Amino acid sequence: QNIEEPPINNGEENGETTDLPIGMTYPMDSLLNDWNLKTHITIKSDDCNNTQDWNPIYPDSVYISRISRMPTIMEMPYNEIVRKYIDLYTGRMRNRVSVMLSISNIYMPIFEEALDTYDLPHELKYLPVIESALNPSAVSRVGASGLWQFMIKTGKLYGLESNSLVDERRDPIKSTWAAVRYLKDLYSIYNDWNLVIAAYNCGPGNINKAIRRSGGKTDYWSIYPYLPKETRGYVPAFIAANYVMNYYYDHNICPPDTIIPINTDTIHINQRLHFQQIAELCDINAEQIKSLNPQYKRDIIPGGKTYT
Repeated sequence: QNIEEPPINNGEENGETTDLPIGMTYPMDSLLNDWNLKTHITIKSDDCNNTQDWNPIYPDSVYISRISRMPTIMEMPYNEIVRKYIDLYTGRMRNRVSVMLSISNIYMPIFEEALDTYDLPHELKYLPVIESALNPSAVSRVGASGLWQFMIKTGKLYGLESNSLVDERRDPIKSTWAAVRYLKDLYSIYNDWNLVIAAYNCGPGNINKAIRRSGGKTDYWSIYPYLPKETRGYVPAFIAANYVMNYYYDHNICPPDTIIPINTDTIHINQRLHFQQIAELCDINAEQIKSLNPQYKRDIIPGGKTYT
């Protein structure tokens, strides 16, 4: 895995490290290209000229106070590991955070509606920040894909179609509802949100193995040393993501305006069509259709059933 930041030491004397979650590893240019911002989103670059481009340094007591004031029901402890991820997001990754804040205007309402429907904590809406950096076309080194980074097998269990033409793991709406159902199922198993999001990252099998190796302990920080490297950093990165998405202004991070220059609507299609045919019929750019519908892998909507 290629990462742009050095691995983070977990503070243990044995010098073990944690891998950065995939959403923290994409180069900025790759994110901008993957989102096709040039085709359907315009980020104005002159909005932040008056914002100081420096990151204030705060004592631990300030971070503890701010995290405690966030409207969350999930346990969000503060420690040295969490602080290191906060420093990454507010320091070397501040430009990435700025872009994600802009893109979040598109995706957060989708996440919040699904979470609210299933009565799950709204802070889970920041999972895609560390899973995919809010990139619906993100693909991990092991084949997980989409905003919520579903593997094909898990995606199919939750009703996401995946074949040569369609990958609904990359559908922002369908994948969100599938992810929320999966999170709810995981909570019915572990009854602990930190274990739930750790299991979301590495799978229930690895969590159960870590619980056994820890002597049967069932809280995240007790099984922490027995988790895969990336998962060790997953919960701290999730806490840091919640922090920075709420307190970005205090770190002089400016989210530029996000402008979608077209009105969007949903149409239902039950016959095989190429994006170019739709573009000609609707008199719009085929690239705009592609960027708004990342689930169609070959720019073709297959026939045989109704697609949106």
